[in-house]
Amino acid sequence: MQRKIIPAAAFAVAAALALSGCAGSGGDSGSGGGGDIVVGSVNTISGAATFPEASQAAAAVFDAFNEAGGLNGRKISYKALDDKGDPATATASAREIVGSDGAVAMVGSASLIECDLNAKYYAQEGILSIPGVGVDTGCFDNTDTISPANVGPFNDLTLTLLYGSEELKLDDICVLLEIAGSTRPAYQAAIDKWTEITGKKPLYIDDTVPYGASDYTPYIVKARQQGCKALAINPVEPDAIGQVKAANAQGWNDVTWLYLTSVYSENFAKAIDDAGAGIYVPAEFYPFTEDSDINKEWRDLMTKNNIPLTSFSQGGFLAATYFIEALKKVDGDVTRESVSKAIKAMDPIENPMVGDPYTFGTIPTAGWPIVLKSGTHAWEKIADDWLRIP
Repeated sequence: MQRKIIPAAAFAVAAALALSGCAGSGGDSGSGGGGDIVVGSVNTISGAATFPEASQAAAAVFDAFNEAGGLNGRKISYKALDDKGDPATATASAREIVGSDGAVAMVGSASLIECDLNAKYYAQEGILSIPGVGVDTGCFDNTDTISPANVGPFNDLTLTLLYGSEELKLDDICVLLEIAGSTRPAYQAAIDKWTEITGKKPLYIDDTVPYGASDYTPYIVKARQQGCKALAINPVEPDAIGQVKAANAQGWNDVTWLYLTSVYSENFAKAIDDAGAGIYVPAEFYPFTEDSDINKEWRDLMTKNNIPLTSFSQGGFLAATYFIEALKKVDGDVTRESVSKAIKAMDPIENPMVGDPYTFGTIPTAGWPIVLKSGTHAWEKIADDWLRIP
């Protein structure tokens, strides 16, 4: 297929380019009509590990689209629900949005658990999901129904291990894992992929690290006793801060941290004084802490709406932008069926914010290496191009 390049600000001109088909939703299959186009998302907004920025960013994109006239005057009605990290709430939320509200698509979701729980229901109802931040295994194992905008934690773990061993030439890398739901095998597969590529194995793996612990000292002390020189870990931002500070308190100032994109934020950088031998991350989207026009449209929209500048908001922004590009291609009434057809028929979308063109059903594999050094309180780009899994 021919690749199509669209600017990140596509939503701002979507109304002018929209097709003349009717738009609307309602009924069990999001049937066409004259009402709003219902789009939804299920998110973990409260609980031990949260991802609120993705749906906030998607909502900002849709608000801008509506302010620009929508799709020939039809507006997107966006409903983002909080699953609280609870399975019953996650399944009930999906059924409320899809079954009761008649959504035509799920866009911008970011949840610890919802993909795994709702993938079969989405397939049954003929609705597609473009998460802003895919987290659990279901986001990446059900590519006919779910296709996130981000690389995801599993490929992210492989990338950070690759950078540590192949670029930084680190030995004695240990892996500490925070496990949610049934993600343990997927993380092991990510480690095994690194081993297959490099022939190297972790010195030590601890998969008992909890989300939201009040004190990470026991896990850090144990890793140090094992002889670890570098730690590859998959936490969310508050947990990572606690882990680094636990190492600081133990005087472990020569450890290298190989984190995931989930810790990449300005707040995290401000919170860290002693980064040991450095905190390295393969950013899933183009580094937003760089002074570049690549992220300008996203940054301006987030700043206008007081949304934190994080990789999560980048993912939500892109998911909504991709959806609007598909919405413009709908032939006739905007229904669940016509929207799903348009999403799957889209040519690959190239955007400088990502290393791989977006195609529904394809998992991205590129990250941009960045580092946080001690005393700088600022992330720094340390590569001239994307790092990719071979």
